[in-house]
Amino acid sequence: MPSALLSEALAPLRADPASAAILLDIDGTLAPIVQHAGDANVPEGTRHLLIAVARRYGLVACVSGRRAKEARAMVSIGTISYIGSHGAELLRAGWTEPVLDPVLEDWARRIQDFGREADTTDLRRRRVRVEDKGAIVAFHWRGAPDEDAARAAIDAIAQRAEAAGLRTHWGRKVLEVRPPVRIDKGAGVIAFLEGAQLSAALYVGDDTTDVDAFRALDHLAQQGRIAHVIRVGVLSDEGPSEIAAEADVTVEGTEGVRELLAMLTAE
Repeated sequence: MPSALLSEALAPLRADPASAAILLDIDGTLAPIVQHAGDANVPEGTRHLLIAVARRYGLVACVSGRRAKEARAMVSIGTISYIGSHGAELLRAGWTEPVLDPVLEDWARRIQDFGREADTTDLRRRRVRVEDKGAIVAFHWRGAPDEDAARAAIDAIAQRAEAAGLRTHWGRKVLEVRPPVRIDKGAGVIAFLEGAQLSAALYVGDDTTDVDAFRALDHLAQQGRIAHVIRVGVLSDEGPSEIAAEADVTVEGTEGVRELLAMLTAE
């Protein structure tokens, strides 16, 4: 998107920053996608811009599929909030520990048991990485020596999960197994913003899971709870088509997000 049009889209936020919320995905948005998720990092230039955003705007949060404490460790800014595990966890600015949605506590144990049973020798041989997200277990096949074979093994896991009454959610080379209750970034965003008096809100994301947050903000706008909503899609070669279709504006990759943050803090 041309800079002038992006600047115009951000005008409602810049007009009254104290009553605006800035919500950002991390992987693929603030941090470039890498072969191994553990190697991902937020570039220092982006991090400094995010610190400036946090000083200027009323509410700032990162919304991630990662666990909330892992997200905070990755971003390394303690003055903003973190919505982790796709909305299942909330770690507000200044808190030392995240809070898990009480509805999910019993389910978290069942999900973790499923993850341990699925983490077989065959799966490890295929280099599938299993990630514990508390109430969610994720199976990553990015970087597996034979990604097609790894995906076939994960398809079988998805079938077992659904047969067990669990829910499956697909992302960019990842399967997440979740409880049969609502867990998504949209629900997390709505819970986080509950009670906040906002004139505008922005969400920036690049993947299928971020579409839920786009729709949640649209719902809040339709209810009259937020006057201005800006949904920014981060485009990439791997990104789903829904991002561009549902976004109000788009930017190109993490470089485009950095330009957006700079615009938010420009005098």
